[in-house]
Amino acid sequence: MVTMWLRAIIVGTLMMAAGTAAAKPQRLVALDTVQPGEWELRALEKDGGKRRICVRDPRQLLQTEHARHQCRFFTVKDEPAAASVTYDCAAGGGGRTDVRVETPRLVQIRSQGVANGAPFARVMEARRIGACR
Repeated sequence: MVTMWLRAIIVGTLMMAAGTAAAKPQRLVALDTVQPGEWELRALEKDGGKRRICVRDPRQLLQTEHARHQCRFFTVKDEPAAASVTYDCAAGGGGRTDVRVETPRLVQIRSQGVANGAPFARVMEARRIGACR
């Protein structure tokens, strides 16, 4: 009986800790220097294309495939020039993103997961091109 009670406390504590994961990671050291503004994301795959986004918060670069979803993030690595997160967007899917900050205006992004029921894997270069329009 004590074992079951102890197990329930441990599981409850872990669930509470997981439940406190923010919609965005609280802070990632690697993203502290990244400048907000208009960014061009260029896929490095063959015929990957480009797109532009207004980045108000550098953490937006962590979920490029789930931009419209509320996701829970879990930090895997947080170093001065690199960060890795996994995230869960419930029915919207989820994934893992690794970022390497080369300069405050240039970031390498590697992301993979599931979006809209289909797998994805992207390697992108994100470059700040100016202020948001």
